[in-house]
Amino acid sequence: MVQQPLPAEYTSLTDDEVSSRIEAAKAKLGKRAVVLGHHYQRDEIIKHADFTGDSYKLAKHAAAHPDAEFIVFCGVHFMAESADILTTLDQKVILPNLAAGCSMADMANRFQVKTAWKQMGQHLDLSEVIPITYINSAANIKEFVGRNGGAVCTSSNARGALEWALERGSRVMFFPDQHLGRNTAVDMGFDPDEDMVLWDPFKRMGGIDPEKLKKAKFILWKGHCSVHARFTVEQIEKARKDHPDVNVLVHPECTLDVVNASDLDGSTEFIKKTIEDAEPGSTWAIGTEINLVSRLGQEHPDKTVFCLDPQICPCATMYRIHPSFLLWTLEKLAEGEVVNQISVPEETAKWSKIALERMLEISADPKAKKA
Repeated sequence: MVQQPLPAEYTSLTDDEVSSRIEAAKAKLGKRAVVLGHHYQRDEIIKHADFTGDSYKLAKHAAAHPDAEFIVFCGVHFMAESADILTTLDQKVILPNLAAGCSMADMANRFQVKTAWKQMGQHLDLSEVIPITYINSAANIKEFVGRNGGAVCTSSNARGALEWALERGSRVMFFPDQHLGRNTAVDMGFDPDEDMVLWDPFKRMGGIDPEKLKKAKFILWKGHCSVHARFTVEQIEKARKDHPDVNVLVHPECTLDVVNASDLDGSTEFIKKTIEDAEPGSTWAIGTEINLVSRLGQEHPDKTVFCLDPQICPCATMYRIHPSFLLWTLEKLAEGEVVNQISVPEETAKWSKIALERMLEISADPKAKKA
C-alpha cells in the first residue's frame, strides 16, 4: 500500500484546529478506539495518545485492549504489524501514515534472512542456532523466527531473550540491529572479537570464514539504527568537558564504544524512568531520539537534560505521523470508513504471533546494564 496525499481540507488547517478536531473525533469514537503513541513521536501526537511507551510496552498495550474496535498506532509500520498480530481478528489496526517505515527493519528482508540461514546450514547444525529478531523487523521476518524456534525481543528484554536462546541452543542469530546484539552479549560477559561474527547479507557466507563461524556464539546481522549510529565518543567527551558532573545515558542501539564510554545504557523506557527518578539538580546527556530527550527536559525542569548530538534530527520515519494524518484517520473512522488498515496475512500472523508471545513471556530487565 502507498500513502495517498491528504485531502486539501486537512493540509490547510491550523495546528489548533487540527488538535481540537482530533479530540472531537476521539470523543465521538469513545472506547471504540485506542490511540497508542511511541515515545519518539512529536509532542503534538503524544498529547492525544491514550497510552505511550517503547515498542515493548506498546505491544503489551495493544494486546491488553481486546474490547477496542480500532487500535490507532502512532509509530512505524513494523509496530502496527505487531499490534495486528497480537490483537483479535475483530480488531483493526490503523497506521495514520503508511509511509512511516523503519530503515533498520528494511536492512533485513525475508529473502536475505532465508538465504543466510541456508548458507549457515552448510557449516552449522541449524537445530543449535536460535534466531532472535529485534521487534524492529517486518512481520514475515518474525514469521521466520517463529517457525525456527526463536523469539522477538525489544531493547527492554534483549538480555532475557539472549539468555532464553542460549538455554535452547549453542548459538544465536541476532538481527537486524548488530549493536543491540553486541552490547547485550558483551554485558553478559561474551567477548566481541572471539564470540561474535558480523553477517553481511550482501556477501557470500556473510563475508565470514566458516571456521570462525563455527566458533561464534553470536551471529550478528549487519544492520543499525541511523539515529543512534550518530552518537560518538567525542560527543561524550565534550559533554563531560562542558559539564563535569554530567551523567551520560545512551540507548543500546548505539555503538559499543559509545555504550562503554557512557555511565548508563538501556531501553527507551529505561531512559525515561531514569530521568524521572534522578535527583533534582542533576545533569544528563542522553543519546537517543531528540523528541524524547526534549520532552524529558520539558517534563523535568529541575534537572538539566540535553541530547549528546546537538545537530541530531528526529527519527525521519516516526516524524511522518503528522497530526493531520492522525486527524484524517480518526475522522474517517468516526464516519464509518476504515483507512490505512494494517493487516498481516493469516499464515504469517500465525508464526509471528508465536515469536511475539515468546517476547511477551520474556520479562523486561528493569535494571541498567551498568547500574
